[in-house]
Amino acid sequence: MSSAEEIQLIFIPGPGIGHIVSAVEFGKLLLDRDTCLSITFLLINDPIVRDYTNSIPFHSDPRLRLLNLPDYSPQSQSASTPSSDFKTKSELPSIKAVEHVDRHKPLVREAVLSIMSTMKPRVIGIIVDMFCASMIDVADEFSIPTYIFFTSSAGFLSLMLSMQSLTDENAVVLTELKDSDREFAVAGFLNPVPAKVLPSPMLDKNGGSEIVMSTARRIRKTRGIFINTFQELEPTIIQSLSNPNSDKLPPIYPVGPLLNLKSEQESKFSDIISWLDQQPRSSVVFLCFGSEGSFSEAQIKQLAAALESSGRRFLWSLRRRKQRDTSIPVDLLPEGFLQRTEEIGKVIGWAPQAAVLSHAAVGGFVTHCGWNSILESLWFGVPMAAWPIYAEQQVNAFQVVLEMGVAVEIRMDYRDDEEIVSCRGWWFVTQVLDKSGP
Repeated sequence: MSSAEEIQLIFIPGPGIGHIVSAVEFGKLLLDRDTCLSITFLLINDPIVRDYTNSIPFHSDPRLRLLNLPDYSPQSQSASTPSSDFKTKSELPSIKAVEHVDRHKPLVREAVLSIMSTMKPRVIGIIVDMFCASMIDVADEFSIPTYIFFTSSAGFLSLMLSMQSLTDENAVVLTELKDSDREFAVAGFLNPVPAKVLPSPMLDKNGGSEIVMSTARRIRKTRGIFINTFQELEPTIIQSLSNPNSDKLPPIYPVGPLLNLKSEQESKFSDIISWLDQQPRSSVVFLCFGSEGSFSEAQIKQLAAALESSGRRFLWSLRRRKQRDTSIPVDLLPEGFLQRTEEIGKVIGWAPQAAVLSHAAVGGFVTHCGWNSILESLWFGVPMAAWPIYAEQQVNAFQVVLEMGVAVEIRMDYRDDEEIVSCRGWWFVTQVLDKSGP
């Protein structure tokens, strides 16, 4: 009997750390299911992502390959000049982000051609990140089946497709809904979705709205959609999307939760874990707003005052509004705050989030509602207080507060360019800690 044929997939993740981590975890899962499969990841150039992937050994299996694409450097641009306009936060496609991905089409085309001509395993498909839907054009050139890897929730996918149908079939103008009180029935949701939680790019009059709608149209034309979720978490939405009579969608495959729960470089964060070891069980509220989550100086002072007045134990991952700056912005805190709260609190820079959430001392999580953060919090059973900032996080907050009932609301429709949120005595800290139990 002849041995099974060796085959391979090409994976094009979005150029953001959160997208690449979940994509690689998905790749590992696929490799575990088929010993004849190999996967090549084509990583779009981004300095932060390149540093991250070079420093962390994702996998020892030679069947999983990470290939950094060359820097994009047109004739008008020095080859040494970074070209990344795509921030590493999980933002929805902006014009600059899409342009950044599109510029890499020739490099992806060359890489795919090289893989097909020099590597033995037959390429059976290309999986593209939800932010890289334009790369479907490259797959079509080679007549390779294309699949979408959707790194957010099934709920956001349903909302995205529903808004696209309303736009195309009912002439709804999304950009006119920014300050609207209108609500929408979205397939699979138990509650009507208010316009105020629609992602900012959907409401963007400068091209962002059309980019999101174009992405939704492309998603419909793929062979299948892999989503980082699971049936038990979003049952009615997954059932709705999987209905064969539902809006002519490709097959839906819930493949989550895809999480990398191994804390990288644990020795770097030993002081954080040691501090948590000294705190009572379920007594600490953890505040973390993602790799790009940050606030104005006025908002930081409001947060600090509320934490101090609450008297609750806290661990606060505080970041300055400057990309790649991981230092603690002590100068933005109220004078004397660190000294007055040293018995109950700790302010840190970058946080080993999974390690913190898994610690017995942590009883609540104030989160920006990035989807990876939500999945981690659910995995470790930590109640959440929802404070979305950008991208699709407002929709995620709506889901965890009203649809799932696993979070309390700080403000579901908050956006990072809006007024200061008054914490009013930090009442939600008490709520999340009360939910965690003794």
